[in-house]
Amino acid sequence: MRAEDEGVPCMLMRGGTSKGAFFLPEDLPSDPALRDDLLLRIMGSPDPTQIDGLGGAHPLTSKVAIVSCSEDPSADLDYLFLQVAVDEPFVGDAQTCGNLLAAVVPFAVERGLIPATAPATEAVVRLINTGDRARVRLSTRDGVLDYDGDVDIDGVPGTACPIELEVSAGPGKGLLPTSRVTDQVADHTATLIDNGMPVVLLDAADFGVTGTESIEELEARPGLAAELERIRLAAGPLLGLGDVAAQTVPKLVLVAPPADHGAISVRAFIPARLHPSIGVLMAASVAAGIRIPGAVGSAYARLPETGPTLLEHPSGSFPAEVRVTRDADGHWRAASLSLRTARKIFDGRVFPRPRR
Repeated sequence: MRAEDEGVPCMLMRGGTSKGAFFLPEDLPSDPALRDDLLLRIMGSPDPTQIDGLGGAHPLTSKVAIVSCSEDPSADLDYLFLQVAVDEPFVGDAQTCGNLLAAVVPFAVERGLIPATAPATEAVVRLINTGDRARVRLSTRDGVLDYDGDVDIDGVPGTACPIELEVSAGPGKGLLPTSRVTDQVADHTATLIDNGMPVVLLDAADFGVTGTESIEELEARPGLAAELERIRLAAGPLLGLGDVAAQTVPKLVLVAPPADHGAISVRAFIPARLHPSIGVLMAASVAAGIRIPGAVGSAYARLPETGPTLLEHPSGSFPAEVRVTRDADGHWRAASLSLRTARKIFDGRVFPRPRR
């Protein structure tokens, strides 16, 4: 029976400020090309409205997570993230997603991959895309999964159950991929950093940006997107990512002095569209970067002595908590902690658009 006729088991979930379709690997083709073709038809791509699929016409709502019990004895779950392009027939696997990570353990409980325990459920998740590890903890009172709670995060209406994420680098990964605090990239001074997400930190002032502009204003600014793409393409090989023309990494973040009570102002590009807030792992990379002396943004960042680093973004602020250390060999390393929420939106079968 074809997937178009019988449907595909699927759970739509919000994780942090993203939304995605969650699957078990056995419910999708094992061949990556066939899998990606099916996911494009499920999400309704390529089409700028994604009118014929689950996608919400924005990169933040055109995401997929594939979750399974881990084959690695040091982890409980494996999480593969796939970014489904909205208006192109492309599925990318070069990055992970820290927001959808918040929904991985709830999904695993829903599907019976791991049990819920009282008073909390904790699991180690292997991030397949990057090799990093995440320790995820959420409250499961009486051993029951409950999405209700009192935690609110900017960019999401209402409140929900708190989910704690601690992400650390995989074996052999440093914080600065080039081992330099700054690099000259396409005629701009940049800090290339990877604390769970490869990010290019750029001084907003170099682009005539103050860090207080709206999403609409920056996306409409003549020449800005083209210049940022030029920088991104040049940064890809320096970050060890090779040709990134068809990828959604690295991300680019324009940083500026804080306008309110935060540590720094950020405008994050993902990469062509401006993020309405900032991704979890993008935030972790920014917060770690501005703690390194000489890095872009470090000179004007207002760093707290304790507690989270507040990153001011278009829809509020993001509390990024990071631990940054320098080892005896001079290499910078970091781990990130964040508080997110997640919610199950629907569980059932999705019917992909028929082949053309």
